[in-house]
Amino acid sequence: MKTNRVVITGIGAISAFGRDWASVQAAFAAQQNAVRAMPQYAEFPELEALLAAPLATPYTPPAHWTRKQLRSMGLLAQYTVDAAEQALSQAGLLDDPSIRDGRMGVAAGSSSGSPADILDVGLLLSKLPNQFNANTYVRMMPHTTAANVGIFFGLTGRVIPTSSACTSGSQGIGYAYEAIKYGKIPMMLAGGAEELSASQVLVFDSLYAASRRNGQPETTPRPYDRDRDGLVIGEGACMMVLEDLAHAQARGAHIIAEIVGYGANSDGSHITRPEQTTMQRCMELALADANLPAQSIAYVSGHGTATEQGDIAETQATAAVFGHIPLSSQKSYLGHTLGACGALESWFAIEMMRHQWFAPTLNLDNLDERCGDVDYIRGGGRVLDTEYVMNNNFAFGGVNTSLIFKRW
Repeated sequence: MKTNRVVITGIGAISAFGRDWASVQAAFAAQQNAVRAMPQYAEFPELEALLAAPLATPYTPPAHWTRKQLRSMGLLAQYTVDAAEQALSQAGLLDDPSIRDGRMGVAAGSSSGSPADILDVGLLLSKLPNQFNANTYVRMMPHTTAANVGIFFGLTGRVIPTSSACTSGSQGIGYAYEAIKYGKIPMMLAGGAEELSASQVLVFDSLYAASRRNGQPETTPRPYDRDRDGLVIGEGACMMVLEDLAHAQARGAHIIAEIVGYGANSDGSHITRPEQTTMQRCMELALADANLPAQSIAYVSGHGTATEQGDIAETQATAAVFGHIPLSSQKSYLGHTLGACGALESWFAIEMMRHQWFAPTLNLDNLDERCGDVDYIRGGGRVLDTEYVMNNNFAFGGVNTSLIFKRW
């Protein structure tokens, strides 16, 4: 079967470190994380983890957006559409009629819809004061990210919602890549987003999986470290323009990187406990899709949630596939951005490959000896000249994804 090559021609992002790679890289190089004490969370007596990694300044939508456009968008959808607008602009497609004639679709997701609107539904059902209105469901529905991107830009191609918790963003990129690779559509917007909420922190805190280093935000999370005590929730968004290579070249597009492999599977065993065997198989599926041997990959962007079972399973799986390969986790800086992490961390991996400098894992002082025998990047980072990198993400529900990017 003839397949198409798939390239990235635009990337837009919103993160606690900013919107552009220079700002993000500077923060990585300074080795300071975005984790902050959240004293306002103390109003929830059930919550013991009072930490998060919010955006540095409160978000405001672009001034040119209209009131009508904003009606259907909660903060979550605003992040997604904003990142998509940046990506389209970088790709030179923002006002191009080709994105509205069926040649462009969208694949995106998040862990849930906007928490504020979910709350309003709960208040309504509890017969308490609320702000429920005609657009509440549109803002809280699981596919609010993909739907709002499609409507805002007038896309009439396929819509692929990927609301799969921590793999929402990576599945968005992976399924968009497959749609283009197999000739279903020439262009896709792909990625994921997440809006910070105390409810998300509570979910992980109730599982004893959220860090409670409330007085020491700079020391957590600690991926792969024996003294880890859980993850920290963050927020943000990242969207990419994916194109058929021939389509991109025909219009003279600037190409950022190529996507050459995608693997996805299910643990098929436990809803929250990760499985080394299926993680390993997922990486192997991506390598097979890319038709590459393991030794072609010179760096792995680890999921690195700073949870005991997750850290051990993913690094043991990585070592089984690649041996002593360089690996680091950017969640040590930005926390776990849930639905956004698969896209944000793919962007980071691509830019680190392009600039030949790879960020270390922050707070990795004492390696957990139960973790896999890989080359954990620490200290001042690592200079690497490589043609291929892999980004791995693993989610509740036993969802596993691996993406392989090639330097252009």
